[in-house]
Amino acid sequence: MNMNTRRFLGTLALAASSLATAFAADPAKPIRVACVGDSITFGAGVEMREKNNYPKVLGELLGEKYEARNFGRSGATLLKQGDLPYWKTKEFEGATAYQPDIVVIKLGTNDSKPQNWEKHKGEFGADARALVAHFQALPSKPKVFVCLPVPVYETKWGINEPVVKGEVIPILNEVAKEMKLPTIDLYTALTGKPLMFPDKIHPNAAGAKIIAETVAKALAAK
Repeated sequence: MNMNTRRFLGTLALAASSLATAFAADPAKPIRVACVGDSITFGAGVEMREKNNYPKVLGELLGEKYEARNFGRSGATLLKQGDLPYWKTKEFEGATAYQPDIVVIKLGTNDSKPQNWEKHKGEFGADARALVAHFQALPSKPKVFVCLPVPVYETKWGINEPVVKGEVIPILNEVAKEMKLPTIDLYTALTGKPLMFPDKIHPNAAGAKIIAETVAKALAAK
């Protein structure tokens, strides 16, 4: 472990401890972090997925005062009328029942598919607001973070960079600004790293680690 990495982890540990103090109504209970998302959250394409998916790594970075759970569903859309709405999945039900203290939403990649975006892009902003509002209304009153999707290095399965970068991300930024939500810029964090995307859509374990580190840093900063 080099000096920069050691310094980053030390700073992160201190910040995470401060965040834990701020959130913990009951110090005996871990702070529950719900990682809501699609296949990138689930860990598709990640070597040794159960060990290296980003929510798992995130929990390790945050430490024992936290519990991060993976509620990623491959193929899920944020759009309620998409071809696989996150709203209709067991992962959505699980994240809701979990009563999280923090929710990290990473959706939008699958929404870029033509069958989703061309028909329903006008609904994307409203559906994003509704998803945030759903979690904010839970009895646990979680703090919600909105992730900007990772880059798309090759159009595949209909997922494409022009829509993700040019339309999805601006709408998510607008929603976050309107609702006074913190954003987590995964797009910038993984820009210029095509080798971490073996199939050009899903990051590998190294990419998942960058996602976890970026999310951890954002949580600690708030």
